Amino acid sequence: MALPTQITIPDETVHERFLLRAAAGRRSRQLGDIFEQWILRGCDWYWDKEIAYIEKTPEPMRPIKVYGDRRKGQFIAIYTKQAQPDFKGTLYDGSTIIFDAKSTSQDILQQSAVTDEQRKEFDRYEKMGARCYIMATLDFTDFYRIPWGDWKAAPEKLGRKHFKRGDLEPYRIQCRNGVILFLEGIEL
Repeated sequence: MALPTQITIPDETVHERFLLRAAAGRRSRQLGDIFEQWILRGCDWYWDKEIAYIEKTPEPMRPIKVYGDRRKGQFIAIYTKQAQPDFKGTLYDGSTIIFDAKSTSQDILQQSAVTDEQRKEFDRYEKMGARCYIMATLDFTDFYRIPWGDWKAAPEKLGRKHFKRGDLEPYRIQCRNGVILFLEGIEL
């Protein structure tokens, strides 16, 4: 058997880039979870004030295997449907509200953050008269409520499929003590 004439050594930079992307993905998911928790605090605040009842939409999944202690309800599952918008509810005037939460550590918000399934859902709800929004944060320093119609129109209005921080200024909303005041400025 002949020995190879050239030995290939794995490219360390490829591995490092993979690890960095994995770490960034973990951080992004953690920030997204925190953002949703702050929105849930807002949902509770609006419920306490009898302004709105808004819930987090559960992700449909199917358990495929028990994991750990069965009594604790731990299992491995797969999603059975693509992600829907994160939150749905009713405002005190009887109107429906639906929105999705998007968090990024960058200075731009990509339209591709909304899936095709979510687009279809937003369009259906909008057609029925619901108030549809994208709630977003950039670096947890700025918070925004972007109407669905404006989100969809971005390529025509801005000439690109993303929002820069400056583009989002008209949609700014307040966050106080970890509570996102996402209904601020909406006429009911």
